[in-house]
Formats: sequence, structure tokens, C-alpha cells
Amino acid sequence: MRNKRLVQRMVWGYVLLIGLAILQELLVYVNVFRDQSFVFIELGFSIGCLAALLLGFLAPAGVSAVLIFIYMVAYFVWFSAYAEADVLSFSWWWLLPANVAAAAFIKAGLIRNKRLMERLEELQSRIPEVDLDTSLGNKQAFAATLVKQSNLAHRYSDTYNFCLAMFKIDFLPMVQESLGSPGYARLLASLSEEIQKQIRYEDYKFALDRGRFVVLLPMTDHSYLKALTERIKNKLMDIPFQDGKGRKLNLVIRAGALVFNKEQFGKYEDADAVISALERNTETDLIGEYI
Repeated sequence: MRNKRLVQRMVWGYVLLIGLAILQELLVYVNVFRDQSFVFIELGFSIGCLAALLLGFLAPAGVSAVLIFIYMVAYFVWFSAYAEADVLSFSWWWLLPANVAAAAFIKAGLIRNKRLMERLEELQSRIPEVDLDTSLGNKQAFAATLVKQSNLAHRYSDTYNFCLAMFKIDFLPMVQESLGSPGYARLLASLSEEIQKQIRYEDYKFALDRGRFVVLLPMTDHSYLKALTERIKNKLMDIPFQDGKGRKLNLVIRAGALVFNKEQFGKYEDADAVISALERNTETDLIGEYI
């Protein structure tokens, strides 16, 4: 919401700036039409409007405010003593300060928007994203959790370990074609809910692209891993789901697993390598130990 307000302020600032430029040009044309001349002082003030824009963009707000005050006081004195009392001469009194103010307004919006985007990018890199509806973490969250768990398992190898399992939708293009985008999104949500029912509270689940789910299972005995992955796979395939034509969707899920191996500790920093190893294991429903 705050980001939208900043963008809206910048839009209004540009509208104001364009309106000032149009009004300035209109006043110059009216003066030329009336007097059939364009004297040097008018050229100087026209160039001064451009310089005012540059000042508003480059100078700090406090400096701009002081210079605007000095200009308006000095111009008022000059206008009262020497200038001809016409519309254009009076307009120069406020057109230059207005240009400075509009440019400063746009600059402030740009700086706030830039700082906000930098802050959002920083938070995104520090806090892995988790979908609130499905409680699924994304690939960045998986990479961060994998590094944390591998360090724990390496440091306390005698008492702590973890396993990984991947569940992959087979024949994915056909599934997507039969369901369409909305149906496929509902299918992913249903698979996520079912996975959550089959794992413990302390386990982690993540969604990757191409219909792949990864489950990280701390303190799981690898001798039970085969039975666990088979149970989850069968539960996922038994979910009642209809395709776009109202027919029962025959879903095929492949599963593969990986047991933490202390000898390959350094390789767990590469999440892509771990994901590739898990996907290779899904081709034969394999439980492996090596990445």
C-alpha cells in the first residue's frame, strides 16, 4: 500500500511539472503574440526555469528552500522597482520556485521508492518466502534450510541427521493441459495439504517448479524412509481430483529420497545439485546417499 502511494505521488509530481511547462510556454507565446518581441531578459528567465528544474533535482531540500526564499524576495524588490507590470513578468516570480519545488517533489518520491525497493530486496534475501495459504516454502527457503540442517547434522553427526524426499508429478504437460491454469493451481494446493497431513510438525515442505515438492525430515531413521515415501506417494495419487471435463484425474507421482551423508557435507551448499540428485532418484523411486 505504501509503495502505491509513493508511485501515485510521483505521478502527480510529473503531472504538475508538465502542467508548469505548458503554462510557461503558453505565457511566452502570449507575450510574443502581444508584443511581437522576445527580449534577452525573457530568454534568461526561460533558461532559468530549466536551471530551476536541475536545482530541484540536484540540490538538497533545505538548500532549495533557502534559494527559493532569496529569489522571491529579490525578484519582488526588482519587480517593484524596475519591471513592467505585465502577466509574464509577474509569472516569473512564482514559475521558477514552482519548478524547483516540483522537481524536488519528484526527487523525494524517487528516493523513497528506491529505498523502499532496496529494503524489500534485502528482506527477501534475508527472509525466505513462505506462501501463507499452503505453508509452502520456495526454492530460496529450501536452500537456506538445507544449509542450516546440513551444518547441524555435520556438527552433531552422532546424534542428529536428516533425510530429503522429492515427490514429482509425472506426465506434467498432460496434467497441465487437462486441468488448465486454475485447476493446476488447485491441484498443487491439494497436494501441499495432503503432504502436510502425512508429515510431522517439525518437518519442512517446499514447492519447486515443474510440479516438484521436496520434504526435509529432521531426525528420521533412513530405514523407515522407504515406507514413508511410499505412503505419501500413494496418498497423493489417491487424492480425488477432476480434470477440466469433469473426469477423474489419474495422477502419477514419482518419489525419490536422499539421506544426509557427512562425507559430502560441502555439496549441500549447492541446492541445485541436491535437487538434481533427488530428481534422478525419482526416476527409479530410489533412496540414495550420494549427490
